[in-house]
Amino acid sequence: MPAARTAPDEISAAAALSRTALGDELDALFRQRAALDGRIVARLGEAGRQEVFRDDGATSLEIWAVERFGISTATARALTRVAEKAWGVPRLVGSLCAGDVSFDKVRVVADVATPETDRALCEQARAHSVRELADIARTIAATRAPEPADRSTSLSEHDRRSVRFNDQCRTMTVQLPAESYAETKSCLEARARAIPSDGETRWDQRLCDAHTDVIRSSSGRAAGGSPYVVVVHVPLATLVDGAAEPTALAGELERDGLIDTETVQRVACDATIAVAVDDDVGHTMYEGRARREPTQAQRREVMRRDRQCRFPGCTHVTFADIHHVVPWKPGGRTDLENLALLCRHHHHLVHSTGWTLSGNANHALQIVSPAGRTMMSRPSPLWTRVTAGRS
Repeated sequence: MPAARTAPDEISAAAALSRTALGDELDALFRQRAALDGRIVARLGEAGRQEVFRDDGATSLEIWAVERFGISTATARALTRVAEKAWGVPRLVGSLCAGDVSFDKVRVVADVATPETDRALCEQARAHSVRELADIARTIAATRAPEPADRSTSLSEHDRRSVRFNDQCRTMTVQLPAESYAETKSCLEARARAIPSDGETRWDQRLCDAHTDVIRSSSGRAAGGSPYVVVVHVPLATLVDGAAEPTALAGELERDGLIDTETVQRVACDATIAVAVDDDVGHTMYEGRARREPTQAQRREVMRRDRQCRFPGCTHVTFADIHHVVPWKPGGRTDLENLALLCRHHHHLVHSTGWTLSGNANHALQIVSPAGRTMMSRPSPLWTRVTAGRS
């Protein structure tokens, strides 16, 4: 295999070409580029169908492509949008793989392309410019836009408002006036769309997570405190031993039954710990408190240092928790180097079996997936630049 040519070699070779040869070579290179883009799109589409991105802890194909291949979010978004449509528009993708049309032409019509319009759009892509294709796509999208729904009015249901709890089934039944219902639905749906998802979480489950987040925010938990207490009875070894074997008998959620080790440690990571001394049959004889939550100053500094979720490729910041890299132990310290900002999805992930997170959050964190892939996470360059001047 011949050695790769260096940049000066390529520049010299280009300078030696005639004007006609330059045009001809560029024609050939752009066809090759289109063909390569087609192969990338086809393989990204298959990676999406097989959900390969989950092996590396990513929440979507787009985020995975950004982190793994070192491309911009805009490039990843364009590639994955076409990749997700690839199987339904084989002629468009086939023309791309053959180098007959550019990726930009396929990208601009991908959102409106369907199996039924695949052939026609493929022919139009060969005949029209990117700008003309954008106009064609807008026209198609406009003809598909649904008619605006008629607004209906209803009598006030203020006197019928209610919230009912069923403790046995852990369900709530809510009856709201029309305006309150619309406000509540809009709020929860907006939050649910912003919450990171692993790709499998159902929409109703994400709405439930959004509802919980509203409760936590209103209780002051987002600011580092909460007036509510959830009690878990658990052996001290399960709480402090990160190597404890998962078991359904690790602890008891008060008034709700047994929970496993993973759940105990996940609760302990984001809670105020009440340490209790039990007798030999598990009866609590003494209960005291030990602070494990970061101070407000530490929370602000973690936010300033990390800017967003520390998981590689994740940009979420709205729904994020302060995570202890090394699990907190009663009597231990809550130091900045042991605190990292993680979104709800990745916070749950690092507490799942098979994932490990280690290192100094002020310098570098090492994240290892169950498949053994190692990823590194470093603080914001802005924070590093400022703190470097202090040493």
